[in-house]
Amino acid sequence: MFLGRYVGTVREPGFHFANPLAARKRISLRVHNFTSDKLKVNDAHGNPIEIAAVVVFRVVDTAKALFQVENYQAFVAIQSEAAIRALASRYPYDAEGKSLRGNPEEIAEELKAEVEERLKVAGVEVLEARLTHLAYAPEVARAMLRRQQALAVVAARRLFVEAAVGMVREALAGPEAAGLPLDEERKAAMVNNLMVALVSEAQAQPVVNVGTLYT
Repeated sequence: MFLGRYVGTVREPGFHFANPLAARKRISLRVHNFTSDKLKVNDAHGNPIEIAAVVVFRVVDTAKALFQVENYQAFVAIQSEAAIRALASRYPYDAEGKSLRGNPEEIAEELKAEVEERLKVAGVEVLEARLTHLAYAPEVARAMLRRQQALAVVAARRLFVEAAVGMVREALAGPEAAGLPLDEERKAAMVNNLMVALVSEAQAQPVVNVGTLYT
């Protein structure tokens, strides 16, 4: 830089002659890591979460890094944290669809693209961006854990019931195929007994009926 005017950039190694009155600024072209603090934000469902990420970057345009922003390293830190907050607010922590917890690779790619878009004005290239910490905030962590456990129990019971219904359907088809038709009342009793035996958490106790359903 000479008399306040940008003159050029030297990238090649070796001996170079420069105007002794010109100011020189050194900018590293090495790969850098920025690791954010744990940020507390609300996810798409309004639940408070803690989130942190690491951004791997390097300067590819030294002129932009020097003249377009006051301090490119501080700019990287501020814009990276802004991108993390924006991303966290767009998706739920955990859900059946796309979520922060359930789709880490897709979330990482989206975070990388958003950070790179914010940093290109400073001549910075983002090589990788990935979440390093993701959890519910301490004040709601216990309640959300109970909620997750309850949802898991409901999902498991739904699978049990669906499997039991299929087994009962096959059991009812057996006598029909063997030429032993059952009337509707016997079918209902058989369905009831089988569903209780299959779905109940307690061990079923067999009972021998020596009479009929009609006495």
